[in-house]
Amino acid sequence: MTLDKARELPKVQAGFGGFYNSNSAKLILSEVSREHGQVAVDQLIRELELEKVFGFEPGTRFEGGLAKK
Repeated sequence: MTLDKARELPKVQAGFGGFYNSNSAKLILSEVSREHGQVAVDQLIRELELEKVFGFEPGTRFEGGLAKK
């Protein structure tokens, strides 16, 4: 997954909000982490303001759809 695509997908999920979209965003961030590393995940969280929408914090690791602090 390219970082451009990774920016678009969570943006859509954040627009809807809610529990199920939070799970989708976790899966997307898990894929970003696997392909591009934690720095890219932290950048997306800040850039897309996912702290406000889903409560994701920079430094949180996403693995297999799970958020680990």
